[in-house]
Parts: sequence; structure tokens; C-alpha cells
Amino acid sequence: MTKKKKEKADIEDIVKDQEETLVDQEEAISKEAVDSDSQTPVEEASEDDKGEGNEAQDLKAEVQNLNDRYLRLNAEFQNYRKRVEKEKTDIFKYGNEKLIIEMLPIMDNFERALSSFEEDHAEDKVLSGVKMIKKSLDDFFEKNGVKKIEAVNTPFDPDKHHAVMTEAVEGVEGETVVAVFQEGYTLGDKVIRPSMVKVSS
Repeated sequence: MTKKKKEKADIEDIVKDQEETLVDQEEAISKEAVDSDSQTPVEEASEDDKGEGNEAQDLKAEVQNLNDRYLRLNAEFQNYRKRVEKEKTDIFKYGNEKLIIEMLPIMDNFERALSSFEEDHAEDKVLSGVKMIKKSLDDFFEKNGVKKIEAVNTPFDPDKHHAVMTEAVEGVEGETVVAVFQEGYTLGDKVIRPSMVKVSS
């Protein structure tokens, strides 16, 4: 046998031995893994059960916490929705408040003019025309939910009346409106201008 052939044979033997060693190691590792899986100590299983129990409790607590947060958020949302609905209703209900307030002085002037005409016995046609305009304004106010505050001979109400004078009046109880200097008005259930009044003392 030549030297090269001998070296080749030696190398092949070494490779074969290494392959056999690797196969043996793989078989040993596989057997050890199977043996390890087949062993289920009672103590280890008990610890696993405890761990699973704690995990279940943690999950239950987390679910409860999320449920509480949902209920709070839902309550806040319901309150927000009610508030928005009320604001929308108020916008529709009182959206023309500024227009009405700006028209109140016109009504005041007509009422003053009517008083002057009636006192001075002015021409019937002029008086009739002013009354027609006044009625138109009255209809406009009624259509838009504007009402005059009834004040004379009613108890003084600071929410509806603005007292600019007090006077002792015989036969009239105190804190009673006895005269109106300027009419007050409501828009819906909101006072947009209180009546300017004289109150008995």
C-alpha cells in the first residue's frame, strides 16, 4: 500500500469514528429528554397548580378593573351626551335672544307713542296705525316665545323685577310691585330683561 493510500484510509477511519460518536451522543440526548418528560413529580405539579391559580386570580382582578373602568367611562359619556343635548336644545330655544333684545327698545317706543297719542287725543288714523304696528310686534314676540312679565300687584321677585324705587302705599302689603317703568320680558322660561318697577315698602 502506497503512502497516500494509507493516509486516505486513516482519514476515512477518523471520520467514521466521529460520525459514530455523534450518533451515540444524539441517541443519549433523545433518551434523556424522553425520560425527563415522563417524570412528573407530584411536588412540581402542585407548584404549577398554584401558579395557575394565582394567574387566574390576577386575570379575574384585571377583568374586574377593566369592567369598573368601562362603567365609569360609560357614565361619563352619558353625562356628556346629556350636557351636549341640553346645550343644543338651549341653542335652538334661545338662539334668537339677541335679536329679541335688540327689538325690545322698539316695543318700548311704540308703547310710549301710544300713551302719548291716547293722552293727547291724537287723530284716530295715526293711533290706529301705531296700534297695528304694535300688534304686529306682539304677534312676532308670541310666535318666538317672548312674553311680557306681569308685574303690577304681584309680589316682588328679584329674578323678574328690578326695583328702582320704593314707596309706602296705603292698603298695599310691603314688597309688592305698584308700578312698572319699563316692561320686562321672558324668552321661553328665561328672563331676558327684568321689569323696571316701583315696590311698596
